[in-house]
Amino acid sequence: TKLNFSSALEEERHVRANDRDYNERFSYADNRIKTAKYNVFTFLPINLFEQFQRFANAYFLVLLILQLIPEISSLSWFTTIVPLVLVLAITAVKDATDDYFRHKSDQQVNTRQSQVLIKGKLQNEKWMNVRVGDIIKLENNQFVAADLLLLSSSEPYGLCYIETAELDGETNLKVRQALTVTSDLGDDVAKLADFSGEVICEPPNNKLDKFTGTLCWKDNKYSLDNEKMLLRGCVLRNTEWCFGLVIFAGLQTKLMQNCGRTKFKRTSIDKLMNTLVLWIFGFLICMGIILAIGNTIWEQKVGSDFWEYLQWKELTINAVFSGFLTFWSYIIILNTVVPISLYVSVEVLRLGHSYFINWDRRMYYSRKATPAEARTTTLNEELGQVEFIFSDKTGTLTQNIMVFNKCSINGKTYGDVYDEFGHKVDITEKTPCVDFSFNPLMDRKFRFHDSSLVEAIKLEEPLVQEFFRLLALCHTIMPEERNEGELVYQAQSPDEGALVTAARNFGFVFRSRTPETITLYEMGQAVTYQLLAILDFNNVRKRMSVIVRNPKGQLKLYSKGADTILFDRLDPSNEELMFTTSEHLNEFAGEGLRTLALAYKDLDEDVFDEWMKKLLFASTALDNREEKLGALYEEIEQGMLLLGATAIEDKLQEGVPETIACLTLANIKIWVLTGDKLETAMNIGYSCNMLRDDMNTVFIISGHTMLEVQQELRTAKEKIMGPSKDKFSSGLDMEKTELYSSDSVFEETIIAEYALIINGHSLAHALEADLEQILVDVACLCKTVICCRVTPLQKALVVELIKRHKRAVTLAIGDGANDVSMIKTAHIGVGISGQEGMQAVLASDYSFAQFRYLQRLLLVHGRWSYHRMCNFLCYFFYKNFAFTLVHFWYGFLCGFSAQIGLDTNYWTAVNHFFIWGSLAVYFAILFAMHSDGIFTIFPNQFPFIGTARNSLNQKIVWLVILLTTVVCIMPMVAVRFIKADLYPTQTDKVRLLQQATRKQGPQEQNLRRVRRTSSRRSAYAFAHQQGYGELITSGKNMKVPTSSTSTYPLYSPTRGLTGTSSVKNSGVNDTTRDQTETYSTGFRRESDQSQEVTVEDLEAR
Repeated sequence: TKLNFSSALEEERHVRANDRDYNERFSYADNRIKTAKYNVFTFLPINLFEQFQRFANAYFLVLLILQLIPEISSLSWFTTIVPLVLVLAITAVKDATDDYFRHKSDQQVNTRQSQVLIKGKLQNEKWMNVRVGDIIKLENNQFVAADLLLLSSSEPYGLCYIETAELDGETNLKVRQALTVTSDLGDDVAKLADFSGEVICEPPNNKLDKFTGTLCWKDNKYSLDNEKMLLRGCVLRNTEWCFGLVIFAGLQTKLMQNCGRTKFKRTSIDKLMNTLVLWIFGFLICMGIILAIGNTIWEQKVGSDFWEYLQWKELTINAVFSGFLTFWSYIIILNTVVPISLYVSVEVLRLGHSYFINWDRRMYYSRKATPAEARTTTLNEELGQVEFIFSDKTGTLTQNIMVFNKCSINGKTYGDVYDEFGHKVDITEKTPCVDFSFNPLMDRKFRFHDSSLVEAIKLEEPLVQEFFRLLALCHTIMPEERNEGELVYQAQSPDEGALVTAARNFGFVFRSRTPETITLYEMGQAVTYQLLAILDFNNVRKRMSVIVRNPKGQLKLYSKGADTILFDRLDPSNEELMFTTSEHLNEFAGEGLRTLALAYKDLDEDVFDEWMKKLLFASTALDNREEKLGALYEEIEQGMLLLGATAIEDKLQEGVPETIACLTLANIKIWVLTGDKLETAMNIGYSCNMLRDDMNTVFIISGHTMLEVQQELRTAKEKIMGPSKDKFSSGLDMEKTELYSSDSVFEETIIAEYALIINGHSLAHALEADLEQILVDVACLCKTVICCRVTPLQKALVVELIKRHKRAVTLAIGDGANDVSMIKTAHIGVGISGQEGMQAVLASDYSFAQFRYLQRLLLVHGRWSYHRMCNFLCYFFYKNFAFTLVHFWYGFLCGFSAQIGLDTNYWTAVNHFFIWGSLAVYFAILFAMHSDGIFTIFPNQFPFIGTARNSLNQKIVWLVILLTTVVCIMPMVAVRFIKADLYPTQTDKVRLLQQATRKQGPQEQNLRRVRRTSSRRSAYAFAHQQGYGELITSGKNMKVPTSSTSTYPLYSPTRGLTGTSSVKNSGVNDTTRDQTETYSTGFRRESDQSQEVTVEDLEAR
């Protein structure tokens, strides 16, 4: 369900900076968060209310009240109140302990320190004391305390970099930019304290990618959007400091709006026990009525003969009234048929199972010394009934580490290791790595095993050098050199970081950049290239190119991108090399690697001059500017020469494909819900073998309107079921579903394999009431379902959808704050203690360090917990019925007088005392009779000193005990074995089938890598939606601007030319160009004289 912590009446928010008195009029939420369920005052009433939702607890409360009435009670109230209080107390202590840890976690977050501007000074304040309208200071690597409007930062032009892993799972950096009028405030505390701007914006909501507002300051209005907001949960990166104005705080922040409430989770066994207790209670009522009727008849026909011997009052002589009292008396006597000890016994059993999980060494991750932890004791048996698993991708299935794995250069592959016989060797951790000691600027964490590539570099093979030169030049990475030679690359995507790091280790080190130059260290020699143009990446082009001039004065175009895109733009002379490289790409892609093609081109000076003139006109065009620029990019990128291809591994966690295959064999459906882009999600799907080229069809739902999504879903369903089945397209009722389930076409769909991939904006429409049924139908007919670009709340809504429509047990697994809502919504939540903090673990029911442990949690611990619990319940109810029906039968023999057939002393503690006490007394007397002390007192009667001790030391005695036990037990064991062999149950048949399957080994077809021939995947196409080329060429993110020494000015696609140009402007003046400028990365560009564009300016235009 959608959460809304804000006031129902709040239609827009008014926030005035540095004015707490004004902001407190609106009763905005403070910055304190609360995930705990109870406090000191509410614990007792709420916890008791939850516990009395168990019918057995409520039943025994009523029974206790009845036992306080002496006319109907033959048992002391003490026999009921003690076990009832014990049950309630044990459960309450467990719940209080769980909630204590939630309070502790909340306190840890709420007491974090933040620098707040109060009364003209920066003061350290706890997060919970931050208020809406406060200005706070953040420093590098700090978490953002609340949803802030960015005012100023240490970077030029008010830029700052943030990591949003806690919100959407992505670890690549994102850029935010302050308004020019506020960025001028800088870090001047006096100016910031005098800042009195008022923000009018939307009320609190859960939309992470949208913000609409207006800043009113100094009689001007400035429009605000999401690119100027820092959301709670983000981390400030690569930025020394920044200041922000608190817009939303605490539970009203977008992160908390996307978190589900802590719910009271109950297992299906609990619900079943409630149902059984109701039926048993009905059975108890029937027994009471039968015995009451018997008492009435007996009193009328036989009991009246005995009245004169009994000193009864006149009121009780009525036979009907006697039967009425007898009814309630038997309700009390037969109460053991509804066992209060059942819940205590179940909790003890669950506690034992939880310790089995905690103690499991096979779920212990030694690298981080992290054991598995059962954070709740109430859901163990539910693990054995899971039908749907909803998994995050980043950090859960993958390690979120990109590694340069292999490459193809001029038709030769590098990266594989061969033995002396020329056979390929599997690479393990013990495989020796290449020695990069010749390079003092190497990254020591980089590992590569094929030494032939280093030898090619040392032999100065031209194409190999050109390959790594391209990787070092064609990117948008920003370097940071903290100490001499200690380079840190800030990459917009981890793919680019992996490629530039590879070039760095092979001797082509990207050292520094300015808006107009790139400096490399090529085999130890500093080489500076003049950066003339960046032809940036976008989702249509799926490639990026740079044009540079090397120190020799040669013009070069370097390009990298999706292989299917680049191959169409190669020179015809490269056809043979293209086919060879294509084969290599197929091999790489078949191994689940992310592939990328590289090409270059030598440019002629005259051709380049002419092209630059055309590009200048296109960049200043008022109409169809993007199309004109794209056409010119296409023109210059024709006739390129192929260099080769790269293969990057998005490292999966160990054992992920095998775990998914095993869980799939157990008929558990696995859905991947991720905030990543569609291509990235598909790539991981192929790596995990969830997607394969031999699947019948992979349906991609990407419609932008409800009608488009509906049509795509219906088309997918018709293709799966057959066109004649369109009458079942949506809103299937049960009769039609059952009718269709027996259809042969439906059986074929079970054999055929389909996959469904749906985008976030399409999923928003599909989750509407009109389409949710057809979404469920199509998704459940598919073997694999991947939802990409989804928000945390959408993850929870998908889980809720399956819970509601399929009534199946669901499990959600994730590792970040963006998975908390999903984890809380599912029946069972599992947290991975990974790279993205501990929020998921704190909200989870179970936690461990690796995804592969999920297999053991479900198929071992879950199965045994469920199996043991069911056997225990069967025995428990049998025991109670056997004990209770004795009293029912005894009623027919005692005149239905509600007398007890067994002494009550044997019902509880005394029973245990005599059972265990008798054993203790037996051994005590046995050893006492043969002790030194008893011999001293009675030497004639007890002369056998130490006989018991000596006899029990004899092996023959224990052998006799063992043989006696075997002789007593073996006949029954033999009978059971013969019965299982001759008349096997369904469970026996399944067990035999599993043993046969295990002997044959795992099903290789599900685990093998499938070579893909129909398509290839480009890593760069997944990197980002829009590149940083415009940001780099503008120089805005450069702390030290450098003047150009280039013959040609630097070109930026949407800005035109910068610096001093030798190309004529052809009549297009600077004013026109400034007016027509746009900023492709979402940031507005200002000329040196221009001011921030106001709302009034926009309206006037």
